[in-house]
Amino acid sequence: MAKLIASIGSQQARRVVQLRAKPGAPLLAAIEEAVISENIRAGVIISGLGALEKAVFRNLKRFPREFPVKPADRLYLEVMQPMELVSLTGWIAPRTGGKAEIHAHFAASLVQEETVVTLGGHLNASTVCGIKVVVSILEVAAAEVAALKDPDTLTNDIVFGLGRGID
Repeated sequence: MAKLIASIGSQQARRVVQLRAKPGAPLLAAIEEAVISENIRAGVIISGLGALEKAVFRNLKRFPREFPVKPADRLYLEVMQPMELVSLTGWIAPRTGGKAEIHAHFAASLVQEETVVTLGGHLNASTVCGIKVVVSILEVAAAEVAALKDPDTLTNDIVFGLGRGID
């Protein structure tokens, strides 16, 4: 029995869904729209690239003494200037009730005093597409994966190896 792994499982890859978001669109909302329109219940965000006009990077400042993590435990850094989206990864899993949960992280580079700087963090609703933002999602079978409340952190997290999902 695994002692270092919280859950493990494998899913069949079904297809790759790609979207190109419109300039000015909130990136997370564009991904949510694609997940709904393509009926993706589970998947892996395998890439994202393009340009952003605004980003809010959410990062953990400290590990809390008690869970769940609260806003005071986090840093939100808002950047409003042209950026290159250089990485976007994450997961999509069904929640109880059927709606998919999307959890993604991203990195973007920007010019700061004639130097390129790269920042990263949790993707949230305030990050806005610039031009040519393309996202690729690998859809997987949903029977073995779900977004369920983690008893340790008291927040939703992905769980693998369920055998039948949460339907």
